Amino acid sequence: MRSYLLTFWNILDPLYFLLTRLNYIDRHSNIFRVRITKYKGKAVVLSDGTMINKNDTLLKIHLHNVKLLNELKNVKCSVRRGRIIFQKVHMSMPLIAEYIHNHKDRNDIKGVIGITMLYKGADKLGFETVRPNSSLYIFYKWLTQAPLFLLSAERANIFKIPDPYYLFMSKEKLEQTYNKKRNTN
Repeated sequence: MRSYLLTFWNILDPLYFLLTRLNYIDRHSNIFRVRITKYKGKAVVLSDGTMINKNDTLLKIHLHNVKLLNELKNVKCSVRRGRIIFQKVHMSMPLIAEYIHNHKDRNDIKGVIGITMLYKGADKLGFETVRPNSSLYIFYKWLTQAPLFLLSAERANIFKIPDPYYLFMSKEKLEQTYNKKRNTN
């Protein structure tokens, strides 16, 4: 059943990519696809003092789920899956920092935002987790992300699907944490 769903998702992914106006940073070495967005939630103050307000410009990151699921399809252990996801995100973050640094609107971009059910360990990567305020938005994201979560789970259990959370990281923290190459040159 999973292989059929994954095949279906592989077919739908190019359409999803077009409809969401995503961009590749690097098709091969980056697990994210991105787009510039305006934040529509309530104001958030990050731990470094960065204030994210409604309509602030952020870089929205999307895990390339199909790519990730294809790479994880033969990994049975959920702990190992978690480690692989963590490593792929960690290796992709310097390219996110470089993308923002080279973007024509870099002065307007305040940080990075994502929304995910896979937020365990996000703090070790430098992200801060914030629960969205809108129950309707949480439900919508839960509906759209639950199938992917179930596909990636070792044992699918609809009653153990976590709520989605925002992941935030300020541009300054991103640069300090992941831009070490440019800082040493």
